[in-house]
Amino acid sequence: MPRHSPAEIRAIGIVTPVGLSAPQTAASVRTGIGRLSESYISDRFGDPLIMGLADDEQLPPLVEALEDRRLSTRHQRLARLGGPALVEAFTELANQPVPLLLGIAEPRSEARHPVGTELLEILSTQAGRKFDLSRSRTYPLGRAAGLVALDDALTLIDRREAESVLVGAVDSYLDTGLLEALDREGRLKTGAIPDGFVPGEGAAFVLVAAAGAGRPQRSECLARISGIGRGRETGHIYSRESHRGEGLAAAFRALFDAVPLEGPADRIECVYSGLNGESFWAKEWGVAQIRSADRFREKFHVEHPADCMGDPGAALGLVMLGLAAFDLARGRRHSPCLVWCASDREERAIALLSRVGE
Repeated sequence: MPRHSPAEIRAIGIVTPVGLSAPQTAASVRTGIGRLSESYISDRFGDPLIMGLADDEQLPPLVEALEDRRLSTRHQRLARLGGPALVEAFTELANQPVPLLLGIAEPRSEARHPVGTELLEILSTQAGRKFDLSRSRTYPLGRAAGLVALDDALTLIDRREAESVLVGAVDSYLDTGLLEALDREGRLKTGAIPDGFVPGEGAAFVLVAAAGAGRPQRSECLARISGIGRGRETGHIYSRESHRGEGLAAAFRALFDAVPLEGPADRIECVYSGLNGESFWAKEWGVAQIRSADRFREKFHVEHPADCMGDPGAALGLVMLGLAAFDLARGRRHSPCLVWCASDREERAIALLSRVGE
């Protein structure tokens, strides 16, 4: 995988159950504040499902232009989650007609309200912000979707097809058909099933641009993107093939081949991990980390934000990327930081970030 040209994260917007902005979410995760509670939805044993949901009263209402559209309850929820995050990431640089590359949930036949490209226009309307819809697209890839979209955004910048790109991801498990299917599969964490995940929701957007390009004098650069790695796991959670953890290990290898180790300071100090409570993902992480052990410091820190907010689905990868960039910019983490995420099916993706000036 070729190395991308230097790129920067200029702005971040995040909405999660533990914060309605990037600073709020970062503060909650840093201090271990969680928001997991019983929902009004019951599992197959008749007990309330534990979920990580944003406070409905704190989310902005649908704008008038969408109220008459007869949107599904899931689309309404995604609009209310994604709108404020999009506004937060929309800086003066994004007044240009930038494309939006948007990560969304992997398609599931059980979902009562499937999500697709219509969400691009819905988010634009809800946020009151315009972007280049003709060059925008969705990535229905689940947890790794945002990092895959980021890789394509950097390719657009490399080719000078765009000076800056908005990369986003928004998802919610608040769909009874989807929850019922996951419950039948034994994947949701309940009193009877400890090896499961807490379904959540969230949205994250980052504005990325070529390093130094078109940056207003007082505009902040939050972090530099050192590289992206991608892999595909044939033995994924819904596959009949053996799960060997090769996909995530391949993503690590692709990144580290493109970004060689030049000295001890380049070893990874912090990892933002896609672990969500299911032991399935721990095997992949173990295989990938052991095979690339020389790229990590002897003592490195691991963050897994899903402990605080539940698993926000397709938003997880980009939420963690935004948190890593925010913490680097505020001096709470040392460079470099690694972010990894694995989807239910084949997609695996990782990103390496560094603080500006390091």
